[in-house]
Amino acid sequence: MLSTNIRIATRTSSLALWQAEYIADRLCRSPSAPAVELIHIKTRGDEDQTSPLRGFGSTGAFTREVQRAVLEGEADVAVHSLKDLPTESVQGLCLACVPDRASRLDAIVLPRGQEPISSISDLPVAATIGTGSLRRRAQLLHRRPDLTVKDIRGNVDTRIRKLDDGDYDAVILAEAGLRRLGLQERISLALSPPEMLPAVGQGALGVECRVDDSGSLKQVSLLTDEATLHSVTAERSLLRALGIGCHAPLGAWTEIDGRQLTLRGVLLSVDGSIRLEADETGDYDDAERIGRNVAQQLFGAGGDTLLEVD
Repeated sequence: MLSTNIRIATRTSSLALWQAEYIADRLCRSPSAPAVELIHIKTRGDEDQTSPLRGFGSTGAFTREVQRAVLEGEADVAVHSLKDLPTESVQGLCLACVPDRASRLDAIVLPRGQEPISSISDLPVAATIGTGSLRRRAQLLHRRPDLTVKDIRGNVDTRIRKLDDGDYDAVILAEAGLRRLGLQERISLALSPPEMLPAVGQGALGVECRVDDSGSLKQVSLLTDEATLHSVTAERSLLRALGIGCHAPLGAWTEIDGRQLTLRGVLLSVDGSIRLEADETGDYDDAERIGRNVAQQLFGAGGDTLLEVD
């Protein structure tokens, strides 16, 4: 028998709430619609809006407290941005659902009133770009070493306000987040590969449950999108095999054609001066192996030394 009540643990940012409400709406539309309640959780990453993300450790800045709420029975499921969810499962929890994926792309946002650009090359010489991501920083500097890349923290609205106040010449944010918050008009340029590869799991959501909660597991698993699940399985396998955290300068891109899944991975030095790329194609049921093979190729190309340096 399916659960008749599901409590969803979520962070309190506007984007996290949108994501939790999206899952709640999908659950309410399911054949045996449960009653749904949102449980608001403050995370360390939300409370400290100034320290660089890498200062929180390699994983879990935005997930630990939400996961703890589920483990301790305060909630039944947790909704995460999948790119923030560590690849190593927390004991007692499992990834129960990966619904359909939104855009994976990063987007350049310019100050209000500026004309859109068509390429990273169109940014002014020595422009100051705001991002809290080493992955974005490294890929930007690989293309444009003249740019000044500065850390930026805060939710989407806060970052855009800092941009419009003149603190930065541009900021880079996830296209999915901007669209989910109705801010698509602020997108100046969506960055497609090879110009920039997104983070592992970017644009996807991950829903966790307790492994012994069969009712919630069965209910939320109905929302899984198989193509998205295969894609993020390959990407997360790559990240896990490299043994690096979700804030590392690693980009990933998957494509599915029939049953064939292609994964491309790019690993960079933090300053962008070194860029290694590898890809692998195989049956999508072999997504875990494909991810490991791409990791081995990156190691073989010098990624092991690169990771030691960074």
